[in-house]
Amino acid sequence: MFSRIISASIMGIDAYKVEVETDISSKLPSFNVVGLPDNAVKESRERVTSAIRNSGFPFPHGRITINLAPADIKKEGSAFDLPIAIGLLKALGVIDISNEELENIVMVGELSLDGNISPVHGMLPISVFSKKEKFERLIVPEANSKEAAIAQGTPVYPAASLKQAVDYLSGREEIYPYRLKFKEVFESAKAYHADFSNVRGQEHVKRSLEVAAAGGHNCMMIGPPGSGKTMLARRFPSILPPMTIEEALETTKIHSVAGLMGSNSALVATRPFRSPHHTISDAGLIGGGAYPKPGEVSLAHHGVLFLDELPEFKKNVLEVLRQPMEDGSVTIGRAAITLSYPAKFTLVGAMNPCPCGYFGDPYHECTCTPSQIQKYVGRISGPLLDRIDIHVEVPSVKYSELSGPSTGEKSESIRERVSTARRIQTDRFKDIKGVHCNAHMNSKMIRHFCKLDDKGQSLVKMAITKLGLSARAYDRILKLSLTIADLEGLDSIEPHHVSEAVQYRSLDRKYWRNA
Repeated sequence: MFSRIISASIMGIDAYKVEVETDISSKLPSFNVVGLPDNAVKESRERVTSAIRNSGFPFPHGRITINLAPADIKKEGSAFDLPIAIGLLKALGVIDISNEELENIVMVGELSLDGNISPVHGMLPISVFSKKEKFERLIVPEANSKEAAIAQGTPVYPAASLKQAVDYLSGREEIYPYRLKFKEVFESAKAYHADFSNVRGQEHVKRSLEVAAAGGHNCMMIGPPGSGKTMLARRFPSILPPMTIEEALETTKIHSVAGLMGSNSALVATRPFRSPHHTISDAGLIGGGAYPKPGEVSLAHHGVLFLDELPEFKKNVLEVLRQPMEDGSVTIGRAAITLSYPAKFTLVGAMNPCPCGYFGDPYHECTCTPSQIQKYVGRISGPLLDRIDIHVEVPSVKYSELSGPSTGEKSESIRERVSTARRIQTDRFKDIKGVHCNAHMNSKMIRHFCKLDDKGQSLVKMAITKLGLSARAYDRILKLSLTIADLEGLDSIEPHHVSEAVQYRSLDRKYWRNA
């Protein structure tokens, strides 16, 4: 007795077709799963056996062989439980459906021992795959129905139990396809819960973050403990341009593969904010494992990666950031497979100015020696620092600002200006592949787009020679000047744009010049 059920598995952030072939022969009883299954797939034998019996169906006697084709790709996870059970019952003749109909149905789902169907990871990529391959039906766990329907392709049929799925396939029970109003879901999921208007004082820091958002620039905030660095960083995604539908789908696919989508959430429509602890490993940050999974840099795709207490991160962990920051993707190679994950994020770092945290603070005395300060800030390497365009000091908030009325500008108003500036940059770089904002410009593009008049050139010369800024700051000043001009809607860089840009590089002189 033989049957074939169509399922799918995940490779990277995309799904591929898996044929679940079932053969039952009259030999000594055994139950084998082949086709490079991992432990979770092998354990499906016990789940499927109990689920079939507890659902009231007969379990086949004899030698059972399950083949997951293609057999040369490793299979992971518990999503094959449902197709394996359906395959066994089809081979027994319990399910009355033609083979032609089955070949147009994709099934995924984990079975509990009582026969209920539990949710699985990676449902959106599987739904996108089903749409691309033009399958007629997609049977999914009830808890995954919202996420599966987001792809707006193959009709999604949610099943709560194995018995319900069997009755539906046999025509004894009707399951109606899950309907989802995509635009309503997209709009309702776009709300941010944190707003810049909640932040007291720090107006110059808010301005620097606006510039960072407008040009896609990475940013570093440096200041004493309790000055509001983390509070500001958590509100940074709320001033970034709204996510497009394409960005939302791509980000949701990554979060779906990582298992971060709850049963009530169907779409990631706001810019993600990831804030890993400084004890994270390089594999946790970049991604990894025997079968590579996405790391924090990929989970922050189209959003913000916030590294608090930046010098406390291990040096090897910080250094692995350089490649994804440059390429917008991360490639993880293993003996069995090499996978690439997207990783276009804005890096926001925060750090104390010294080990005790109070260097330069007028209200607290710093107990650190100059050598300790240089050693502390020197933990951040020059190549990594080269990729951070904005350095801004965050001083302690004055009591008058804390006790006074809240007069901060709302994130929505700032986001409108940022979005306008981004549209200018999109038009500017429309003929250049892979460049979408000012932060992505290389030296040649900077020379072409960032033209300065004599006053502007004099200001940059003074910054480099008299203020002691490093040579690495030159290109950054030009890029920031262009972004500030974009925020004002001007076609050319004015001297006051250069002056403001220079302020965002003063930390080169104060901290890193001799590091």
